[in-house]
Amino acid sequence: MHEKILVGVAWPYANSPLHLGHLAGAYLPPDIFARYHRLRGNDVLMVSGSDAHGTPITVTAEQEGIDPAEVVERYHRSFLESFQGLGITFDLFTHTDTENHWAVTTDLFLRLLERGYIYKQAMRALYCPRCQRFLADRYVEGECPFCHFGDARGDQCDNCGKPLDALELIAPRCKFCGGTPEVRETEHFFLDLAQFNEPLKAWIATKTHWRPSVLNFSLNLLEEGLHGRAITRDILWGIPVPVKGFEDKRIYVWFDAVIGYLSASVEWAKNRGTPEAWREWWDASAPCRSYYFIGKDNIFFHTLIWPAMLMGYGGLQLPYDVPANEYLTLEGRKISSSRKWAVWAPDYLARYDPDPLRYYLTVHAPETSDSDFSWREFVDCNNNELVGTWGNLAHRMLTFAHNNFQGRVPQPGAFTPEDEAILAQVEAAFEPIGAQIDACHLRNALGEVMALAREANRYLDAAAPWKALKSDPARAATATYVALRVIDSLKTLFLPFLPFSSQRLHEYLGYDDDLLGKQEVVEYVETSRRHLGLTYHYEGQGDRWRPSRLAPGQALRRPQPLFRKLDEDVVEQELARLGAHA
Repeated sequence: MHEKILVGVAWPYANSPLHLGHLAGAYLPPDIFARYHRLRGNDVLMVSGSDAHGTPITVTAEQEGIDPAEVVERYHRSFLESFQGLGITFDLFTHTDTENHWAVTTDLFLRLLERGYIYKQAMRALYCPRCQRFLADRYVEGECPFCHFGDARGDQCDNCGKPLDALELIAPRCKFCGGTPEVRETEHFFLDLAQFNEPLKAWIATKTHWRPSVLNFSLNLLEEGLHGRAITRDILWGIPVPVKGFEDKRIYVWFDAVIGYLSASVEWAKNRGTPEAWREWWDASAPCRSYYFIGKDNIFFHTLIWPAMLMGYGGLQLPYDVPANEYLTLEGRKISSSRKWAVWAPDYLARYDPDPLRYYLTVHAPETSDSDFSWREFVDCNNNELVGTWGNLAHRMLTFAHNNFQGRVPQPGAFTPEDEAILAQVEAAFEPIGAQIDACHLRNALGEVMALAREANRYLDAAAPWKALKSDPARAATATYVALRVIDSLKTLFLPFLPFSSQRLHEYLGYDDDLLGKQEVVEYVETSRRHLGLTYHYEGQGDRWRPSRLAPGQALRRPQPLFRKLDEDVVEQELARLGAHA
């Protein structure tokens, strides 16, 4: 029976290009997960979009002296290009500055207000006398009161991950003028998280399948006790507060952005001409599992705040899993957009192929602890594992078969115990590797697939069909057939991780179809604005997560190498590029 799988992906602030830390933490893992479930024939809805209302955008706009909408458009287009280049298969990648998102956010706000989960209260906030305005959380920096990190933001500490109120910062300073802000009173709306403390605690207690870091972090915050959190701010960029007397305030980004998972699902359904289809993934009674792929700095918002909002609204699915990743560092240092210590996705794609990066970021995935990206390790990984182990296996056997068996899959004879053993080993691997992916243990899953490729190389070295070709052509044909069957199976096992090379290999093996589907950028027209979205078209073809059914006699295409060997000079070139920005 096919399952409904909702894949919610973190919404990037549209104020800078994507870098490798973003990809490793939040964007590559959900694509691997979604591709696997599509291969299983499950109904996947994978949604996200650009966060257009975050204060990082207004910070960038003010620094450049332009309108925030211009910043959003620039980086939204950059995201779309990067995701296409990397093969990230969103069913819809939209953004939050759409009429649809405004409408869904307004509805959710008013429903929570009506049900008594939002209250109005005067609050103290930081005001910069020099800039003559209240400072949103991201407009304030200072020392974290918990870990004493000196550059904590007013909403969260990047060092210890604790959510903060700007008033808690030690020695706060205005991000723009560097001056010392003063405390003034202003009236705002608050989400009454305290009402949800016990319901959340009971709900999270059932999530024994969550990663320990996610589960423990969430439970610790609940033990401390949740408090009301302001959901409006004294800013002019964002969704207006739908209450009379609050026209000069806006719904704050952390409340607005998490609603994007729901609003994007609604938008996807409308775009398809089936406006109620989103309910199949969202109604509380729907047989669906919903996953939220994020970095560890967003755990609080996805395991506590968003579930509280869903509980308060009523009738909607709560998260099944929140597989948050740790951080990726770069050459031993923390990635920093502001300090230009990063490898940007557009720059990477301008020089290298996508699959080697997808492979490296998965085998070094920061699933349980921080991991590091090293250009030396990247080159070694590409040359020794992708080229040397998997690429060489596929290319030499397809070339051998094409040249020696009239360009077709040979007819096998009787199998030897060694033939049967390698076929059985690969066939038996589909379910456990699939289970690893389903549990979001992607690093382990890919490691097991590559281990099978090594076993296939050992089988082939022993069988040596090129040696038997003259003395025992029937044996050479059988060993070649077995090797091609194994390669065809490995192609499927590698597909969620290495989609581009797997599709090319699929075609070299003589197939004419797409393994999954196609992506395209689509322009949607709303009543008062246009916006670009990335959509992925997939026509279900049943369960394709299965061993090879390669038929003897199938015509093969002349193969090309799946991967490019990289020169050792790449390491020094890339380190020099980084050094120019250090």
